[in-house]
Amino acid sequence: MPKVEILMAGAYPEWDMVDLEANYRVHRLWEAADRQELMSRVGKDIRAIATRGELGASAELMAQLPKLEIVSCYGVGTDAIDLSYARANGIRVTNTPDVLTEDVADIAIGLLLATARQVPQADVFVRSGQWGSVAMPLVTRVSGKKVGIAGMGRIGKAIARRAAAFGCEISYFARHDHQDVAYAYEPDLIALAGWADFLIVIVPGGEATVKIINAEVLRALGPNGILINVSRGTTVDEEALIAALQDRTIQAAGLDVFLNEPRIDARFLTLQNAVLQPHHGSGTVETRKAMGQLVRDNLAAHFAGSPLPTPVV
Repeated sequence: MPKVEILMAGAYPEWDMVDLEANYRVHRLWEAADRQELMSRVGKDIRAIATRGELGASAELMAQLPKLEIVSCYGVGTDAIDLSYARANGIRVTNTPDVLTEDVADIAIGLLLATARQVPQADVFVRSGQWGSVAMPLVTRVSGKKVGIAGMGRIGKAIARRAAAFGCEISYFARHDHQDVAYAYEPDLIALAGWADFLIVIVPGGEATVKIINAEVLRALGPNGILINVSRGTTVDEEALIAALQDRTIQAAGLDVFLNEPRIDARFLTLQNAVLQPHHGSGTVETRKAMGQLVRDNLAAHFAGSPLPTPVV
């Protein structure tokens, strides 16, 4: 029996590629010298897309695949997948929730500690031989402070649990009050920023949250405030953020996500009050293996006619 043909939008770790190549006929879109030629040659036979959260699957791409049945996404965010097109055309969509929750929550707190306690700067201070010659500047305590969390989904709740362990007071902004948490709900994001010492952003991507962290929110956060973004680059107005960091409207920022990744705005590289991560919140061996397994489990379930483990559409 011939193998099911799938289109991969971008590379997965080698352990996933080996398994996918063994079970499917894989077409590597990212390696195609002429993508249109590839589509015209194999598009009519493609039954699945394996993609990553930041690559997604556009309506234009899916429209070139008349036999497409499923889009399996390596990642939680599906804002780069045209879900409306998928629904209208009976195309299933899956993602990889839960398995990356703890790692992303870890990196949110890690960025907060690195930013407030100036861990990267302290490393440079020691390596450059300044220790013993000059005094390391005093930094900002994390424990016992007020933490505002924008977003209270799976990851937001995991971040809140970690912040609570630091003795922090927690309030959150979300589309609605979550009855399953004991933290204070604040429906006004500007008010939350004004209250918080630290604002951690973990809202979903998509049109509803584009530039939700704007100049007004940053002004409310204030010159002693720290912004942490582990959501999507689209959720922060980067022009406003860069200006706020340059003129010290806020104290600092810890960022795992950016617009135009990986070709980020070069001005970030000059800012000493920003800690930068290469969108690596889920970047542990354990989580990436679990994510890849879930992608493969969703594909296998679909083609076996079984219920999908983690359906989105």
